[in-house]
Amino acid sequence: MQSKAFTYGVATASFQIEGAADSRLACIWDTFCATPGKVRDGSNGDQACEHVKLWREDIDLIESLGVDAYRLSISWPRVLHKDGSLNTQGVQFYTDLLDELNRRGIKPFVTLYHWDLPQHIEDNGGWLNRETAYLFADYTDKVTQAFGDRVYSYATFNEPFCSSYLGYEIGVHAPGLAKKSYGRQSAHHLLLAHGLAMKVLQKNSPNTENGIVLNFTPCYSATDSAEDVQAASKADQYFNQWYIKPLFDRCYPEIINDFAPEDMPVIEAGDFDIIAQPIDFLGINFYTRAVYKADAVTGFSQIDMVDNPKTDIGWEIYPQSFTDLLTSLHALYPLPPMYITENGAAMDDKLIDGKVDDQDRLAYYDAHLNAVNNAIEQGVNIVGYFAWSLMDNFEWAEGYLKRFGIVYVDYDTQKRTLKSSAYAYKDLLANRK
Repeated sequence: MQSKAFTYGVATASFQIEGAADSRLACIWDTFCATPGKVRDGSNGDQACEHVKLWREDIDLIESLGVDAYRLSISWPRVLHKDGSLNTQGVQFYTDLLDELNRRGIKPFVTLYHWDLPQHIEDNGGWLNRETAYLFADYTDKVTQAFGDRVYSYATFNEPFCSSYLGYEIGVHAPGLAKKSYGRQSAHHLLLAHGLAMKVLQKNSPNTENGIVLNFTPCYSATDSAEDVQAASKADQYFNQWYIKPLFDRCYPEIINDFAPEDMPVIEAGDFDIIAQPIDFLGINFYTRAVYKADAVTGFSQIDMVDNPKTDIGWEIYPQSFTDLLTSLHALYPLPPMYITENGAAMDDKLIDGKVDDQDRLAYYDAHLNAVNNAIEQGVNIVGYFAWSLMDNFEWAEGYLKRFGIVYVDYDTQKRTLKSSAYAYKDLLANRK
């Protein structure tokens, strides 16, 4: 990881930083934010970090860190009109951004979908409607043609688990639906859309690194009892393996056999062949682990590790599970090279005398970079690491209450301030061999 061949970067997502809501179509997160009680502080993404306005200064910031790459996402409702035609103003914003990144030698890693589905598509069923997978392939086709050779890497989706489970199964994210069958069906259509889009990328953009970004929360058993071990295995299948197994094994995990008939997703002949398109890389997002015990009703239930250190969002800090995750995936699947596309921590940052001394986040990064290195030393092919996130931003259902950035954002003035973690990251990169 000290080699210049290893890619280091920072990451953001469109809805979380861009603002400029008046120059794009409405998306499901606009609607969700406008629904009372859905976002903790009642906020929205109308302004966020005003990145559409301040993008040049933000690229200065990215360049100052000395990173090799910048992971960003494209706002589908910013680049396409309702009729599916290109929004030239929205496309121009991204092409200018990509051109400037390339001019400065910063590799653009582009995610095509980071949760901001156009609302008019949701009105027609969203990810519960199989047609949306084909609309996504069409969007991919138009955008990749417009971007030409400006992009280094494309990811089709960021964290389909969050879109399907959080958005359609338990309803804590947009669009706020809550039904088990919705979660599983939307997951299938998201994976189908990934496969369809990979075919488009192979045709339109064969020279980029093309893949998908999945998030994982490793599942541990509360005790060594057979019941708890099985509970952890079932949870792992449901929350983690569900999204990766179809990519390589052309099927869903065994837990699908436990489903009631009404919860089974509709899967058409040939779907798994589409989903299992070859990928050039796999993106891994990791933040924490989860611990499970057996539950007579649901099969598994998560328990809180009360005495263990946690981040400001309440997630346990347990770096060993990062190494365990990477080595276990390496053992289970014939993986392509992997990027750590997100890793980081929300901490209770304080701006004092113009500085943010986030030693807690710095310690988190140090421990987790070492955990990645441990996996590499055990033979796992990891080729890059992206800190989440470049800057504090709209943190979905938490609104602006939680700060993940290595750069502090004053949302009233939009002033950016590098935190101690940003300076430490910059020093790490400057001292590579």
